Amino acid sequence: MDSSASDIVKEYYGKILESKDDLKTSACCDSNGMPRHLKEIRKMIHPEVEEKFYGCGSPIPPEIEGKTVLDLGCGTGRDCFIMSKLAGPKGRIIGVDMTDEQLETARRHVGYHARAFGFDEPNTTFIKGYIEDLKSIGIENESVDVVVSNCVINLSPDKPAVFSEIFRTLKPGGELLFSDIFADRRIPHELSRDPVLLGECLGGALYTEDFRRMMAGVGCPDVRILSKSALTLEDSEVAAKAGMINFSSITVRAFKLADMEDRCEDFGQTAVYLGTIPENPHSFALDDHHIFIAGKPMAVCGNTASMIQETRYSGHFNLSGDRSVHYGLFDCAPQTAGDSNGNPSGACC
Repeated sequence: MDSSASDIVKEYYGKILESKDDLKTSACCDSNGMPRHLKEIRKMIHPEVEEKFYGCGSPIPPEIEGKTVLDLGCGTGRDCFIMSKLAGPKGRIIGVDMTDEQLETARRHVGYHARAFGFDEPNTTFIKGYIEDLKSIGIENESVDVVVSNCVINLSPDKPAVFSEIFRTLKPGGELLFSDIFADRRIPHELSRDPVLLGECLGGALYTEDFRRMMAGVGCPDVRILSKSALTLEDSEVAAKAGMINFSSITVRAFKLADMEDRCEDFGQTAVYLGTIPENPHSFALDDHHIFIAGKPMAVCGNTASMIQETRYSGHFNLSGDRSVHYGLFDCAPQTAGDSNGNPSGACC
């Protein structure tokens, strides 16, 4: 592990930043609006936790009641506490961070949130450690239902190790859901160690194609994008350093599944969303191409079928067909027309 990069990040988030107001860019701030039910929980979060939290998206998973969720780079714990409410008293939320100042804030408010949510005992634990080495802090093989992260993986000096650890700790059928900063090219070495660019989540931004290769390396050849938005660098100093590099905030979903293929293959399968996820009665977005409308049959590729049949979402879908007959590649062309509500229909990612 590159200790110099880790030291820069610790210094930036532990000593330099006092609050969100000290950030020079919007990269480490929420760029995507939260659903209404999450906004209601967010109102219950302690102001100090909120003020010192830095994220670039809203990777809060649905359907986690009673589940074990691991938050990598949890910071002051805002997302952990939101997920704590969703997971309920029988769930377990584990936050991991390497910065003492951030963890101190998170731990100080564990009891506050347990009382606010009406729990007899807290269901949230915060551990100091490195996300590249989760085994050393006791995160066992196949012990976690969902792994989340909010604008943190870009800060890691050893990203392949992070993804390897994620897929080691996930249970079969488990989900990775994270928001982070991505770049359209590899970041030059000198910029990747610039304290401001690194601290602002730009210096370590994942090059999209390298990310694809890393995921294939851990056995996940099909990664789905939920949302993507371009970043505007309004600080002149930061923009001058970044040059022609284009940055985006992207929220990604991936699963630990055994039979995933590197192309979308057609087996004649269809899926119907039952509308039974409480916060999603009318539709469910698996990714930015798959918006399942409740009650409406939708053609799906083999990979998508696995994502909804072999995960915690299985009880919310009726799937027709199997893999006994192959019809070639699935038509993955993006849809040009949507349903009556403007949502895209059909198509694979």
